[in-house]
Amino acid sequence: MAGVVPSSTPSAAAPARLASLKSAAARPSPSFRLRSSSLNSLRLRRVFDLFDHNGDGEITADEFCLAMDRLGLGADPAELCSLVASFIQPGRLGLDFEDFCSLHLSLGDALFGPADGGARDEAAEEEDMREAFRVFDEDRDGYISAKELQTVLGKLGLAEGRCLNRVQEMIGSVDQDSDGRVDFFEFKGMMKTIASPTS
Repeated sequence: MAGVVPSSTPSAAAPARLASLKSAAARPSPSFRLRSSSLNSLRLRRVFDLFDHNGDGEITADEFCLAMDRLGLGADPAELCSLVASFIQPGRLGLDFEDFCSLHLSLGDALFGPADGGARDEAAEEEDMREAFRVFDEDRDGYISAKELQTVLGKLGLAEGRCLNRVQEMIGSVDQDSDGRVDFFEFKGMMKTIASPTS
């Protein structure tokens, strides 16, 4: 990004920017920082890939601001760009994945307080899973249909969201009772299977 001088560590002004973002956030979702480190790492990688619009392995401040705008988050673009720039390493044009994780951790600490040191609370992890499930279960009937999955994937700008056949294949791969939809237990099993290679 032209005119931005990145630093090797977040600048001294970063905490003030984080505080202003905290005051602008109306009730941030507790799933912003999942309690399961393996699920969090997997989710962050997917978010990173979504934000990395041109696929070059870096998220520029402009890409970050564009993604936040598309998600409908009402943060001041100038503050966001300045905050992101403070996490970009010297000689780079954007955040690599490690920088992105550092930014996410700092935002989580600013919004929710410091992490609990990785202590796992099964009840809290279960609630994280339920909240993630509710994102997909738009009609709140307790199931994720192919149409609901397609809608969410489309909102995220993923190519899979354009093809109902592909979405139906995705549903079929985890649909243990062959009813054409995913219930919470199938969803939870799918998430644990996906996360297990990184745990």
